[in-house]
Amino acid sequence: MARRLPPASDEGSTERRKRGHGVQKVYEKLRQSILDLSLPPGSPLDEMRLSEEFNLSRTPIREAMVRLAAEGLLTTLPNRNTIVAPIDFINLPVYFEALTLMYRATTRSAAVHRRPEHLENIKAHEAAYADAVQRHDALDMISTNRDFHVAVAEAGGNIYFTQLFARLLDEGRRVLRLYYHSFDDDLPHRYVDEHNDMVAAVEAGDADRADRLAAAHASQIVRQIQAYMARDTTSGIDLSGKAK
Repeated sequence: MARRLPPASDEGSTERRKRGHGVQKVYEKLRQSILDLSLPPGSPLDEMRLSEEFNLSRTPIREAMVRLAAEGLLTTLPNRNTIVAPIDFINLPVYFEALTLMYRATTRSAAVHRRPEHLENIKAHEAAYADAVQRHDALDMISTNRDFHVAVAEAGGNIYFTQLFARLLDEGRRVLRLYYHSFDDDLPHRYVDEHNDMVAAVEAGDADRADRLAAAHASQIVRQIQAYMARDTTSGIDLSGKAK
């Protein structure tokens, strides 16, 4: 007769839940600091110091850092030190080229292939973005803007476009933070209207208009960021990640 095993203890699952909560807490705090540039590119991150700061073991700290590294926000140097990833300004022109192409391709495709459930999802994200703009919440603007454009891409039905565009939007979050900072986080409402116009074109099935609006939308973002950087208003922030 098989011996009956004792009931599983809740201790292990409780500990896993606590650790999972700790990982999320560290991840969210560090991510916000990186995206709002209060942790500038090149800033070193020490597991021991973070463990003391968050009053957690090094395991959840390490797991949170792995998540951030997977998003391209942290990088590990050859000496195994971890730093906030530099912003690749050298390749910014080709990044903008790829970003603009995906704005156009995904919005045009959405106008051709969208279904009612897609439009419902797109409009929900459009409203969330408009609310973030109204509240002058730059980090929420970045998040809801990303979700809005990914929803548009999903309506196009091309999984490769969607994945590429999502990756480009994620990689450009700190650059987009500079974009909102150039307005002192007080974005003119006409830029919110650009989202509304694109949604209208997608809903109407007007692929050519959707393409033109997406191209213009991407172009003004690129121009604004370039003009902001040219004014050298970021001179007090080390964006390169290089040691001085």
